Amino acid sequence: MAEAGTIMVRVTDLPLMACIGVNPDEIGRRQPLIVSVALAIEADGRIERLAQSVDYRRIAGEAELLADRHIPMIEAFAQSLAERCLMLGPVLHADISVTKPEALSRGLASVSVSLARRG
Repeated sequence: MAEAGTIMVRVTDLPLMACIGVNPDEIGRRQPLIVSVALAIEADGRIERLAQSVDYRRIAGEAELLADRHIPMIEAFAQSLAERCLMLGPVLHADISVTKPEALSRGLASVSVSLARRG
């Protein structure tokens, strides 16, 4: 039997069109975001059933649901997604990064959030 450990489940570079922004020219229009999620799940032995892990489609679905409502800042988007991901089964820790490609005329604006399950 395998020893207990941690497995990382990832969704990377997920493109979304989101209702996001605080500036007057941002409100009421969708903007592109690129979202990456890394979830640490407890692995007590071999993972052989989906119930022991997290469905990638659920991770993407949670991000898509958030993109459909107006959220003023990418920091809040990342925090909300991390909180939702911590409720998806055996998740111990969530690392979220959100990039907003059109926020700057040159370069990329992004944030990262890291949350751990309490208790």
